Amino acid sequence: MTDRAAEIAAFLATTDWAGAEARPLAGDASMRRYLRLTRADGARAVLMDAPAAHGEDVRPFVAIDRYLRGLGLSAPGILAEDADAGLLLLEDLGDALFARVLERDPALERPLYEAATDLLVALHRHAPPADLATYTPARMADLACLALDWYRPGATGTQSPARDVIHAEIQTVLATLPERDAVLIQRDYHAENLLWLPERDGIARVGLLDFQDAMRGHRAYDLVSVLADARRDVPPELARAMIARYIAATGQDSATFATACACLGAQRNLRILGVFARLCLRDGKAHYIDLIPRVWGHLCRDLRHPALARLAALVGAEIPAPTPGILARLRSGCAA
Repeated sequence: MTDRAAEIAAFLATTDWAGAEARPLAGDASMRRYLRLTRADGARAVLMDAPAAHGEDVRPFVAIDRYLRGLGLSAPGILAEDADAGLLLLEDLGDALFARVLERDPALERPLYEAATDLLVALHRHAPPADLATYTPARMADLACLALDWYRPGATGTQSPARDVIHAEIQTVLATLPERDAVLIQRDYHAENLLWLPERDGIARVGLLDFQDAMRGHRAYDLVSVLADARRDVPPELARAMIARYIAATGQDSATFATACACLGAQRNLRILGVFARLCLRDGKAHYIDLIPRVWGHLCRDLRHPALARLAALVGAEIPAPTPGILARLRSGCAA
């Protein structure tokens, strides 16, 4: 038994789940690991294994989880915790991820996205936790420049001489948006992190996962995240209908909100472009390269907005499109 396995066994020995069968669940892009525990009586729970030695910290997850559950939202209940050990025992919300449900039953697409949109409407009626950090324009520009730090070098073999100029332009654009820190943003709100719980009522039918990186941010951010999904195509007419639904429910100005969606979408997609390249080149996860063309398509759409004309010119000059040759080059550089 490894030291970590012994630590997990000791943690479970303090709960009703000692000796439960453990099977791995699909993880995410972090160093966290998830195990589904099944007891002899058929009850199930999920173990989050997030060791501090790998740079993980379960405390943000716990704090946001309790905030969301306090609002009546379906974040998983916390059954037991050892924050110092990086271990959480969580309610098992099942396997009905939006993405998997829609593969089986495409007719549910509109109801599921309506529920996801309505959840954001409800969440945004509440002030975020007072101690929650803000997703500032400077921080967002830093992360958008991952496209220059990882994707461009992987694609071309060279660094961009315009990184500082692009960083400054992104920061300037984002700083013009009103209400930049009005709500809690989950930051990974998409079909692979949302669960369909039809036995529950209203917005509680949407189960929430992977929200430990939540911050204070703009109310359009999570809506953009779910509608411009890096992992599945959302029909443009459905995306427009959900934006209109959110605007009607919250009284936002349509033109101002559309500008925010484009600006936040461009920042988000530049960040994802860099993250996916890094996951391949540094971490050996080559399958993320397959998602890059969709992300590039989202980015190009965002950059067509008039507010992003200068950024579009800079991106066009410095960041190459993901041609088959460039995608092959990125794959060839994948870490072992």
